[in-house]
Amino acid sequence: MIKKQTTIVTRKKVWLHFAAIMVVALFAVSVIAPKYPTWAPLKSFFDKFNPRMGLDIQGGAHFVYQADVSSIALADRDSAMAGVRDVIERRVNAFGVSEPIVQTASNNRLIVELAGITDVNDAIKKIGETPLLEFKEQGTPTPVVLTDADKKEIKKYNDAQLAKAKSLIVRLQKGEDFATLAKEFSEDPGSKDNGGDLGFAKTGSFVPEFETAAFSLKDGAITLTPVKSDFGYHIIKKIAEKGTGDAREVQTSHILLATKSETPASSTEPQWQNTKLSGRNLKKSAVEFDPNTGKPLISIEFDSEGQTLFAEITKRNVGKPVAIYLDNSPISIPTVNEEITQGRAVITGSFTLPEAKLLAQRLNAGALPVPIELISQQTVGPTLGKISLQKSLMAGIIGLALVALFMIFYYRLMGLFAVIALMIYAAVSFAIFEMWPVTLTLSGIAGFILSVGMAVDANVLIFERTKEELRNGKPLGTSIEEGFARAWTSIRDSNVSSLITCAILAWFGSSLIKGFAITLGIGILVSMFTAITVTRNFLRILNIKSLGRHLWLFCVAHKEEKK
Repeated sequence: MIKKQTTIVTRKKVWLHFAAIMVVALFAVSVIAPKYPTWAPLKSFFDKFNPRMGLDIQGGAHFVYQADVSSIALADRDSAMAGVRDVIERRVNAFGVSEPIVQTASNNRLIVELAGITDVNDAIKKIGETPLLEFKEQGTPTPVVLTDADKKEIKKYNDAQLAKAKSLIVRLQKGEDFATLAKEFSEDPGSKDNGGDLGFAKTGSFVPEFETAAFSLKDGAITLTPVKSDFGYHIIKKIAEKGTGDAREVQTSHILLATKSETPASSTEPQWQNTKLSGRNLKKSAVEFDPNTGKPLISIEFDSEGQTLFAEITKRNVGKPVAIYLDNSPISIPTVNEEITQGRAVITGSFTLPEAKLLAQRLNAGALPVPIELISQQTVGPTLGKISLQKSLMAGIIGLALVALFMIFYYRLMGLFAVIALMIYAAVSFAIFEMWPVTLTLSGIAGFILSVGMAVDANVLIFERTKEELRNGKPLGTSIEEGFARAWTSIRDSNVSSLITCAILAWFGSSLIKGFAITLGIGILVSMFTAITVTRNFLRILNIKSLGRHLWLFCVAHKEEKK
C-alpha cells in the first residue's frame, strides 16, 4: 500500500493566505466598531450595522395572550390564530421597537415580546384594542318627556356634582396633586388616565364656556369656581399657552363631573342609528391632503361587501348627514352629496397630521378575528438587563482569559497563535451577528461562549496530533500538516453532530432556545474556519528551520529517534 504524501504549501501561498485572513479580520473589526474607518464612504457603509439587543438585555415586556376560539370551528382555528398574529404584528410594528417577536404557541396562546418598550400600559392597550368603526344614519327621534319626579332627581344629582367640584377645588388649593385627583374623580374617559391632560388645542376646539375660562387663566392657575357646560362641571388647570391670533393654542387639564340634562331631548335633534357597514368592511386607509386647504384627511376603501353597503347608505341619504363613529365617538359627520358606488370615501375633520396618521394606522390595524385575554405579563427593566449583560460579559471575559492563559502555558507558541485565532473568531462571529442581524439575548451570548469552548477543543485536537508527529521525529512542516489532517475527521464529525442539534433546537424551540441555537450554530461554523484556516496558516508561518531545533516551544521535550 502506498502511503499518501503530505503536501507542504509554499511560503508565498502561506503569506497570501495570511493577507486574506487579515483582510477578513479588519472587515469584521470595522463592522463591530463602526467608527474605525476614517474614509467617509466606508464609514457610511459600516454605520449601517449595529448590535440588536434582546428583551432580557435592554429591557422590555413579555406578554402571553389567550385567544377565545370556542366559537370557531376546529378546522378554522389555525387560520383564526394566524389572523390574530397578523393583526398583532401590524400593531406592534407601529411601536418602533427593534425586532419585536409575535408568535403563536400551543393551547391557542400568543406570545408577544417587545424589547426596549418603555410604556408597558400603553403597549397593552394598543395590542388588545379593537378599534370600532361605525357608520350611522339619522333615524326617527323619540321625544323624551320628563316628569316632575325625574326633574327633581336630576337636579339633586347635579347639585351633588357641583358640591363635589367645589370640594375638589378646596383640596387643590391646599396643595393636592391635580393629576392624582383627576385620575380618581374625573368622569372624562378620554383624559382621566392621563391625569386630565387635554394637550394643546386651538381656539374653537372647546365649548365656549370651557374655552373662555381656559384662555383667561394664567399659566399654572386653576379655576376658582367650577365651570358649567353642557357636559357638566369642569375644574380647569392651564398648563401653557403658545401662538398668537388664530394660531393661539392652550394646553389644559381638567376634572369633569358630568351632569344630567334637565330638559327633554328635542324632537328635531338627530338620532343616529347603526348601519350594517362597519370597520370589518374596511380594506385600507391612508392619509391624504385636501388640495384646497392642505389639511390632512383620511381616505378609506371598502371591500366588495362594504362597497355595496356604502352605495345603499349614500343612495338613501343624499342631502343628509352620515356620521362616522370611532370607538363610540363621532369623528366626522359629512353630508352626502350623491350616491357613491366606488366603495371609497374620505373622513374629514380638524385633524393634525400626527392625529390623521394615528387614525389611519388604527383603522389599518383592523379588528381582531377572535377575542384575546392577557394572562401573563413580565416586565424587564433596562437596569436589570444591563446588570445581566455586564455579568454575562464579565463571565465571558474571565473565561476567555483563563482559556488563553491555559493555551499559552500548555501549548506555548502554538497556544499563542491559537489565542490570536480566537480573537479573530470572536470578531468574525460578532460581525455576522450584526450583519445578519441576530438579536442577542442572554441565552444567545451563552451559546456564543459555548462555541468558544468548542473552538478551543478543535485547536487542542490539532495541537496534540502535531505534538505526536514531532515526537515521532518528523520535520516541523510535515508534523503541522499531518496534525491538521489527522484531527480534521474528529473535528468535522463532532461539529456536524452539534450543528444538527442546533438545527433541531432552532426549529422546535421557543424564542430563547432559538437564540441559543442560532448563536451556537454560527459560532461552530466560524470556529471551523478559524481552526482549520486561521490557526493552520499561522502555524505554517512557523515552519522555519530555526524553530524546528527548539521543540520546547511546541511543548515537545525532545525528538525521539526512529527505531
